[in-house]
Amino acid sequence: MTDELYVLSASGLSRRFGGLIAIDNVSLNLKKGARHALIGPNGAGKTTFVNLLTGVLRPSSGTILLNGDDITRLPVHKRSRRGLVRTFQINQLFESLTPLETLAIVISERAGLGTKLWRPLGADPSIARRCHELLQQLRLLDVMDRPTKQLPYGKRRQLEIAIALACDPKVLLLDEPVAGVPAGERSELLSIIASLPEDISILLIEHDMDLVFSFATGMTVLVNGSLLMEADPATVSNDPRVKEVYLGHGAPAAASTPIEVRYA
Repeated sequence: MTDELYVLSASGLSRRFGGLIAIDNVSLNLKKGARHALIGPNGAGKTTFVNLLTGVLRPSSGTILLNGDDITRLPVHKRSRRGLVRTFQINQLFESLTPLETLAIVISERAGLGTKLWRPLGADPSIARRCHELLQQLRLLDVMDRPTKQLPYGKRRQLEIAIALACDPKVLLLDEPVAGVPAGERSELLSIIASLPEDISILLIEHDMDLVFSFATGMTVLVNGSLLMEADPATVSNDPRVKEVYLGHGAPAAASTPIEVRYA
């Protein structure tokens, strides 16, 4: 297969910090509509790898293609404009704004109306309509007029995903979307993630194995900055090397026993 068949293709990415090799020759290919998970123990290099994909860091070597175009040297905002969008493990929201106001600003800016952001909301019917669509899709209509700082943490996570969708992503990187979400708020968020538009390719970076194995159809496992394996969830869950990495067994567990990973 050629890279043109993939919406996102990272080939041979490496990143060195002085004498430390943080990412060592890692490749990843996503097809349109992919549901792919990036997993690995703490310190595996997941965050560094995602920072390379999104432009926060530049690779020491390797290339990144988005829809066949080389974006290896593009800054973050230009990658986002081309459809590579990321949510973050820690919320980065406007605390004093409501979800409706936040989405109106994002959509207006995306449409090139940045100088008209503060005209009365609803003056542009297309922006008002898109805001309503996203608020409904992310189940935020009931809190759309509340300041973000007053929202339950699960709702804040939903707003973050709504902001990402407002950027019209072709590839969406979800960085630990359920991290810190109380148990009572998780089911709604998990349902929303499962119902994200099928034409968006999604790379999920997550420690919650229940979410990973219920969502992903493909998985990449990183260990010590290197690619351990890339396969379907069943193959990954039964691989003795993965069991050893996650469970720390002196000897690899039997390949017929699926891994069960839980994090506090």
